[in-house]
Amino acid sequence: MLGHRSRMVWGAALLFAGWGMPLAAQDASGSDELTIAARQFGIRASVLDVSLSPSGTKIAYITAGPEHTEVINVVDLDGDAKIVAVLKNTEEIGDFDWCEWATDVRLVCQFSGMGKRPGGVLIPFDRLFAVNADGSNAKMLSQRDSPRATGFNQNGGDIVAFDVSDGEGEVLMTRNYIPESDLNTRLANSKSGLGVDLVDVTTGRTRSREAPDDGALRFVADQDGRVRIKVRALYDGTGNLTGDYVYLYRAPNSNTWKRFEKLTVDGAAIDSFTPVAVDSVRNVAFGFIRRGGYRAVVEVLLDGSDAGKLVMARDDVDVDALIRIGRKRRVVGASYATEKREVAYFDPELDALAKGLAKALPDQPLINIVGASSDERRILLIASSDTQPGMVYLFDKEKRSLEPLLPVREQLVDRPMGQMRPVTYPAADGTQIPAYLTLPPGSDGKGLPAIVLPHGGPAARDEWGFDWIVQFLTARGYAVLQPNYRGSAGYGDAWYGRNGFKAWDIAVGDVNDAGRWLAGEGIARPDQLAIVGWSYGGYAALQSQVLDPELFKAVVAIAPVSDLGYLIEDARDYTNARIVQEYVGDGPHVAAGSPRRHAERFAAPVALFHGTRDLNVDVRHARAMEKALASAGKQVIYHEYEDLQHGLEDTTARIDMLTTLGRFLDDSLGRGN
Repeated sequence: MLGHRSRMVWGAALLFAGWGMPLAAQDASGSDELTIAARQFGIRASVLDVSLSPSGTKIAYITAGPEHTEVINVVDLDGDAKIVAVLKNTEEIGDFDWCEWATDVRLVCQFSGMGKRPGGVLIPFDRLFAVNADGSNAKMLSQRDSPRATGFNQNGGDIVAFDVSDGEGEVLMTRNYIPESDLNTRLANSKSGLGVDLVDVTTGRTRSREAPDDGALRFVADQDGRVRIKVRALYDGTGNLTGDYVYLYRAPNSNTWKRFEKLTVDGAAIDSFTPVAVDSVRNVAFGFIRRGGYRAVVEVLLDGSDAGKLVMARDDVDVDALIRIGRKRRVVGASYATEKREVAYFDPELDALAKGLAKALPDQPLINIVGASSDERRILLIASSDTQPGMVYLFDKEKRSLEPLLPVREQLVDRPMGQMRPVTYPAADGTQIPAYLTLPPGSDGKGLPAIVLPHGGPAARDEWGFDWIVQFLTARGYAVLQPNYRGSAGYGDAWYGRNGFKAWDIAVGDVNDAGRWLAGEGIARPDQLAIVGWSYGGYAALQSQVLDPELFKAVVAIAPVSDLGYLIEDARDYTNARIVQEYVGDGPHVAAGSPRRHAERFAAPVALFHGTRDLNVDVRHARAMEKALASAGKQVIYHEYEDLQHGLEDTTARIDMLTTLGRFLDDSLGRGN
């Protein structure tokens, strides 16, 4: 968890500023092919988040408006199905993240943003609020800021459980308590840390369920609304996070916390267990362990024996996610990604449903269950694929009906997309690197302008599915190869290795070998081969020039790391400083692996893009990279976006970025318009 040492006060007025009327539909027309494509793919999604009411008769969804706006909409499915705009956010430094139904008339939503202290230190924050389905009676649920507070409350809390009492409209949520400086009055708060309160979402009245704990990071409740697991983060003597955690649990009908100790899975001792969910009926915790170098799902009894059994594991990829459904967040399966994302359902009915829908819908899509009514008779799901951005459906079990509700990206409906197919290619040492190749629609895959697109992270991976940047590039006629280079997550400990910073030479070497493979296979024209990346992918794009300046003829880096030393320095004002230091490491690889320090080696023109409120990668990385390249007499362009964060979640900015990026690639590769 990222925490800042300094303190500041942020009034609730910011959260509610800018809410007004709904937005008009956005225009995706344009005067030329590049402009049209940039607008269609740059417009943010029509559905950013969607949820189903307890009765299954209403949905709430967040849609992106022009520039940096979001609108919360409600639709009565059993009524006139009219879209009603509930609230609108126009605050550029913050976003609506999600909304869930507390009752059939009351929503709980999260707003998050990025504050900035004098001196430029960024401070992330979030808040929970409740609002009626017609937009009335908005009420803050997070702990309110006090002018006497000794610090700024970054953490607005999380919903631990819905439907937790006999009274309708109460939720169990974490709340962060900040002590107040004036302790000479009975009204001053002396509590400190994260606790759990029962909160009435209509009146805002609260009752404490778990006392605040300074070290608490997360709480987990079972289906009955009882808090059963507490996660505590450990700090060193300087106040920095160590990266280690303590996991505590409660037996049924007990208020005593016990630590997971001497854990066994199928009789064998294990070193660590990360609990995620609790099944109160069977009195077990579901969570993750490392098994044979891969992540696996286990269940552990909460009866004091600490005895567990293996639920799901693989010997080629991590099992990395639990699938949960409904308002009780019932665990129904687990998920992993090989060439495609797969879900193994423990629930036979859901397994049959998902398989049947995947076969019945176009392009054998991925089926993602995103909501369910209280009785689970109505299920909200999103079906998407590599060529389909996604459609929100309502499935009615009794009627056996599947009703399309909303396209996830309305502006891309019926636009042809390139098909993504899994491939492997050899690295220089012979290691086969998994990747995804997407060709322009109708292409024969020969002699094309081509892009290598390394993912961010680096502890992440690309997966089969819709990607708006990939499809923008294929719409422009480029073949796109996405390598899951060594240092990527999801393929086990050996593949992850020492991570993509400490072992940047291996990771970036694999990325460069992706370009050589494209050219060697005749897919790419060597003189029209470029590299594009975001975050760590942007770092890999820049560092590719340090390893081999002649390989790529154009470089695009979005929110890139440009100096490994900067990463360590940038973390010093935050409680994760020790973790970042250990992750990046020290030694000769820091200087050798910092493209800013090797600008003289660059042969290809470079395009840089960055937002000024980027906490993941400070904007100074792009600014310094531009300065270094310009000083070395290299070709470079730079677009900076005021007050935007790492994801550039702004339609105007994304359209500008895609338009500039498209023109830059065409000009640099000699393609004209």
